[in-house]
Amino acid sequence: MSWGTELWDQFDNIEKHTQWGIEFLEKFAKFVKERLEIEQNYAKQLRNLVKKYNPKRSARDEEPRFTSCHSFFIILDELNDYAGQRELVAEEMGHRVFGEAMRYAQELKSERKAHLQEGRKAQQHLDACWKQMDNSKKKFERECKEAEKAQQNYEKLDNEVAATKADVEKAKQQLHLRTHMADESKNEYAAQLQNFNTEQQRHFYMAMPQIFKQLQEMDERRTIKLSEFYKGFATAEKVVIPIISKCLDGMINAARAVDECKDSQIVVEAFKSGFEPPGDFPFEDFSQHIYRTVSEGAISNTPKQDIGGKIDPKNTVSKAKGKLWLFGKKPKGPAMEDFSHLPPEQRRKRLQQRIEELSKELQKQSDQRDALNKMKDVYEKNPQMGDPGSLQPKIRETSSNMERLQMEIHKNEAWLSEVEGKLSSRRHSSEVNHLGRESPEGSYTEDTNQEHRSQQPVLEPHSDFYDDFEDDDPLPAIGHCKAVYPFDGQNEGTLAMKEGEVLYILEEDKGDGWTRARNQSGEEGYVPTSYVDITLEKNSKGS
Repeated sequence: MSWGTELWDQFDNIEKHTQWGIEFLEKFAKFVKERLEIEQNYAKQLRNLVKKYNPKRSARDEEPRFTSCHSFFIILDELNDYAGQRELVAEEMGHRVFGEAMRYAQELKSERKAHLQEGRKAQQHLDACWKQMDNSKKKFERECKEAEKAQQNYEKLDNEVAATKADVEKAKQQLHLRTHMADESKNEYAAQLQNFNTEQQRHFYMAMPQIFKQLQEMDERRTIKLSEFYKGFATAEKVVIPIISKCLDGMINAARAVDECKDSQIVVEAFKSGFEPPGDFPFEDFSQHIYRTVSEGAISNTPKQDIGGKIDPKNTVSKAKGKLWLFGKKPKGPAMEDFSHLPPEQRRKRLQQRIEELSKELQKQSDQRDALNKMKDVYEKNPQMGDPGSLQPKIRETSSNMERLQMEIHKNEAWLSEVEGKLSSRRHSSEVNHLGRESPEGSYTEDTNQEHRSQQPVLEPHSDFYDDFEDDDPLPAIGHCKAVYPFDGQNEGTLAMKEGEVLYILEEDKGDGWTRARNQSGEEGYVPTSYVDITLEKNSKGS
């Protein structure tokens, strides 16, 4: 289907159609531009979102390594990669679709303008030929009319009797002149008519069909190019789909990597103090001055009951209110180098972590020293490469750093051994107490056939513990305390005390829940910090 044959008389409509086609191409390019701006803004918003919720590397390393947190960080990283793919889509659309479309639209405008100018030039030439033919036709018509008038004038004079021969002869000459001029106009008109017909034939069968064919080819190329742009528009998205799928698969794998059991174990490792649960609270007998059926100091095994057999709520223990957990409060104060302000378990972990860091730094310094020694050997063998003496200060500095690190490691290892020794001691005490859990004042048994209470004798502390205190001078007191609750002190290293008894403080609580004290008899040992009311002072007697 050719525009030149089918649309030979539709020059104006073809001009409008080609203009619409270029405008449609520019409209599509504008659509692509807005689309890639959406992609760019989307990618930018995604990156800002990731940046908002993704902590810095240092902060991320300090956070607990829960699997849920780690998976969330992976999802953020995958989302950041996803944003990068959206930026790649926008870049591909901008370069291969929008840029190409705008460039091609400019080429089409130039080509269309040239073809239309050529068509208008051909049309102007045909119009000029027609005008010449029309002018020759009108001239021939005028000359014919003048010749006809001359012939009528000649016939009239020739028939008149009164007309002179001269007038007749003059009219005859005028007739010949007009007839000759009409013949010339006729020949000119015939030539112009033949020329116009030839030019019109060439115009409608050669020139304009060729121009229309070029415009048709241009419009078809525009359509094909639009098809390629549509394909590129979709390909820009399709190319990144495999990578986007990998990003999404990474998110799914991160979700599957969440392990609730591991997270629970991390919570235990992060917050485990290493302390043992407190013992049973003592039964405080307020009926000793009423019931004297048992020996002095015995503890009743059952609370007082009224006539109906119900327990009197007034006789229940209430002094322990607010003191239900011996080690519930974290010690206050600045962080210590040996982490003594932390609970034992946390202190052990921090010390182990520090030892690992120091060991890595020591290995790094050792490698650096070895490298410097090798370089020194090379310089000694090849003096032209460098001065071996220039490396000596650096070698000494590295060796000094290694010695310092080794001392730090030994010091932290000593602290770690101390903590592990205390933890093993407490575990042993816990096992002993587990076999027979006692309250701080001793255990009591219940006998359904008797209404009296018996107190188990208090075990004497191991004598070796007190030998340690007898070998050295007594420690000075840094304060005093008053026992809020009685404590039996049956375990090795502990000190028994009665409610209301005043003790002297020798060492503060280092975070393990125990305070070192001395009683009025000079005996020293550890008492639960939560069992006493402590007052620290600069000078106190008993030292």
